[in-house]
Amino acid sequence: MDQQPRTDDRFRVRILRRWYHGCWVLFGLCPPVIAVHDRIDATKYATWALVAVLAVTYFVLRCFPGNPLVRPSGFLWVLVLVLGGTAILLDGGAAFFIVSLPMFWIYSTTQRQAIGFIGAAAAVTLIGTFTGTPFSPGNVVFTLIGLAGGVLLGLWMDRVLEQGEERARMLGAELERTQSELAAAHQRQGAAEERERLAREIHDTLAQGFASIVVLAEAARAGLETDPVASAGQLLSIERTARENLTEARVLVGPAPTGGVVSGGIAPALRRILDRFVEDTGLVVDAELHDVGCDQRTRIALVRCAQESLANIRKHAGASTVSIVLAEGASGPELEITDDGTGFSPIAARGFGLNGMRARLAELGGELTVTSAPGEGTRIFAVLPADDRT
Repeated sequence: MDQQPRTDDRFRVRILRRWYHGCWVLFGLCPPVIAVHDRIDATKYATWALVAVLAVTYFVLRCFPGNPLVRPSGFLWVLVLVLGGTAILLDGGAAFFIVSLPMFWIYSTTQRQAIGFIGAAAAVTLIGTFTGTPFSPGNVVFTLIGLAGGVLLGLWMDRVLEQGEERARMLGAELERTQSELAAAHQRQGAAEERERLAREIHDTLAQGFASIVVLAEAARAGLETDPVASAGQLLSIERTARENLTEARVLVGPAPTGGVVSGGIAPALRRILDRFVEDTGLVVDAELHDVGCDQRTRIALVRCAQESLANIRKHAGASTVSIVLAEGASGPELEITDDGTGFSPIAARGFGLNGMRARLAELGGELTVTSAPGEGTRIFAVLPADDRT
């Protein structure tokens, strides 16, 4: 990307050079040939021979740039000699000299070399003009004007090109600096997104598991003397939850987390979660679970939404019954969880759980709708678009 401006400039320069080469062939090589075509003396054939040598040298250089026979400096020396020769044969060659001036700047490696060749070409052109019969002062004037104009204009164009190259280097350096800053910003953004993802996964898995362990441990401790059988069951639930949390922790720190213990169909996964929920809370749960087809990410998102919703019901709702429905909707899988608890105001809610569910569903193109009011229970409705990767 940082080379684009220089590439475009060089492309335009190549186009201009091609136009100039065409004009040079048309207005430089052709006029001397045409000027002597009706003459019958040696001037005709000498002029044609000089132009032919120059044309062959030029086309070899153009078609075979790396050839060992015709180098750029060699071509320029041939051009100087032909300019002098045609000036002698045609009693002046100011026009041919002026048309050929850019050649010296194109094929010279330094400014000094270009100016030296232009000076030599002007000198031989003036010599040819002075030796011509009749003498043409106009050719002398135009040759001197061409000499001054060619040198000054060439120096100015060289300066413009140098400034363009310098600007291109500065722009390239600035672009590289901007790209480095952008890459660093992307890296910071990626780190922030990864932290947010881990925070959401921890909240939806480990934190819920630890909260369940705390509740079960408190209940088991309270019933150790009065109901040891129930306490034993609660201790078993604590052990099972701890093992599941350990598995989740290993997945989260693994190289490619895919959602932890969620595996198989979504309906069986939700049923296991509901069984644990009923076992831990004793609430009545009415479940209607259809094993809809969905990919792993969709399955994980819906299971996490169910886990978060049930955790909120257990901690905040004070409900007696819970209903959960999983079905295939018109646009994709739909999950609805309702309870008859105390309810709340969704507008005033600022919990991490709801925001995390919304963010998780939004990443997959889904949507979360929360309907609730104080004293009227709560309805959580999650919908995700259909996915062909089942």
